[in-house]
Amino acid sequence: MQKLLPKLIVTSGVLLGVIAYITSNIFQYIHEPVMFDEAITIELKPGSSIRTLSNQLQKHKLLEHPDYFLAWGRLSGKATRLQAGEYVFSPGQAISELIDDMVAGRVRQYSLTLVEGWTFREFLNAVAAHEAIEHTLSNTAYDDVMSVLGHEGEHPEGRFFPDTYFIHKSTRDTALLNRAYQQMEMHLNRLWSERDDKLPFKTPYEALIMASIVEKESAVAEERPVIAGVFINRLRKGMRLQTDPTVIYGIGEDYDGDIRFKDLRTDTPYNTYTRKGLTPTPIAMPGLGALKAVMHPADTDYLYFVATGDGSGRHYFSSTLEEHEKAVDKYQRKRNK
Repeated sequence: MQKLLPKLIVTSGVLLGVIAYITSNIFQYIHEPVMFDEAITIELKPGSSIRTLSNQLQKHKLLEHPDYFLAWGRLSGKATRLQAGEYVFSPGQAISELIDDMVAGRVRQYSLTLVEGWTFREFLNAVAAHEAIEHTLSNTAYDDVMSVLGHEGEHPEGRFFPDTYFIHKSTRDTALLNRAYQQMEMHLNRLWSERDDKLPFKTPYEALIMASIVEKESAVAEERPVIAGVFINRLRKGMRLQTDPTVIYGIGEDYDGDIRFKDLRTDTPYNTYTRKGLTPTPIAMPGLGALKAVMHPADTDYLYFVATGDGSGRHYFSSTLEEHEKAVDKYQRKRNK
């Protein structure tokens, strides 16, 4: 027994040395940067194992030693903690970093920008065209969307906040819509609680309607409070708003890009040339700037404005009809001639 003891010690030492050597190699391999030409998207589906992932990495020629990879995954305890989703593996990243992303659920992010001034129909078209979204509303009628979202009886126009939204693959369209809806509710209610005194709006929804009109009429951010001030002054005086974007919205899908004099005289619920007050609903999705402008309009006596037509998107503002007519002659009628 005494003779065997030294041999056992030597054998154990050698064995431990081999294990340490292999473990060191595995650790070095897993943490070594992998060089390849361009980023690759790896999709881990629900129920996938680390062996499934190993096969994917081998398919992309990113895994030279799959046995090392499988052993490290099990020894580290991370093999059973991988989360399903899409992950981006970039040149220069180590396999260990990819695994850490999968354990933490840092899935690939897609973006969708909903533009200020878009109508709800344009919003739906953008959602329907997005590659990463799971489309559940494809067979839902336009008028039924709000019911599906749990907001039956509400008109969809203006109810969704325009912003850039980051999503992961297979995000449901209804989930994105609800996010945008909640965002608008949050901004609208907060700004309503901080609004100026004596605004001619009874409810936040009326302010939302006005904000949508200001959004469509303003191309220059600094003019929004002034434009809001003009429309609010007209409301207070009982004057018609007389704004073309509301007429265009009332024309709907028949609008061909050109507004004519007969359109201004054709009565619809949205024609602010023929009807006083606000339109029945918003006419677009107003952004934060338009919402703020309506809640805090410029203190002005302006009642009219006309586009300068120089490509800047700016307007000339007037306090009297006489001054306005002169501005129209200068910026519109003579230019048209």
